[in-house]
Amino acid sequence: MTSIGIIGAGQIGSAIARALAHKDIAATIANSRGPESLRDLLAEVGPAITGGTVAEAATKDIVFVAVNWSRLAGLFATLPDFGGRIVVDTNNPIEAPLFKPVELGGVASSEVVAGLARGARLVKAFNHLQPQLLSGDPQSEGGRRVLFYSGDSAAAKAEIGALIARLDFAGIDLGSLAVGARLVQFPGGALAALNLVKFG
Repeated sequence: MTSIGIIGAGQIGSAIARALAHKDIAATIANSRGPESLRDLLAEVGPAITGGTVAEAATKDIVFVAVNWSRLAGLFATLPDFGGRIVVDTNNPIEAPLFKPVELGGVASSEVVAGLARGARLVKAFNHLQPQLLSGDPQSEGGRRVLFYSGDSAAAKAEIGALIARLDFAGIDLGSLAVGARLVQFPGGALAALNLVKFG
């Protein structure tokens, strides 16, 4: 059974936890404040989701990273080499309160994250939908809500595509990080923040 960790319990990390819990998919969620701070969230989502430390969540087969852009470098500096495990980059190079885009010099944000996540097979996903759509019913509009994903490892993308399907979303592979990550990156990506539904 593939194990799943979530680092970050803000809006996106919590939405991913809720989506997994809806399907009774087990995961460990962690934040910088420790498991005790997650008590209310864990009580809400039920037993499929457990609280842990960042170090514990980072040991899983698939690790979702959902923290503020300015904290990513510091986070990955504390984590060991991922040894070929999958890291799902759910982040966008922008954060409250100013929501001013970070200047990346033409490089996709996920390419920056790929350089920080040592030894990881990085997949960009779960970043382009608003949190309430991620945690809501994927079939509420008569079809299946679309989740885009991209990456440079075909095998890693296949695993995330399969997980997306288990969550009842319609996954669409956008290709490599250099191509796909730019399309969904917020702000500026042509597909960023789009709520699309696949019928049939």
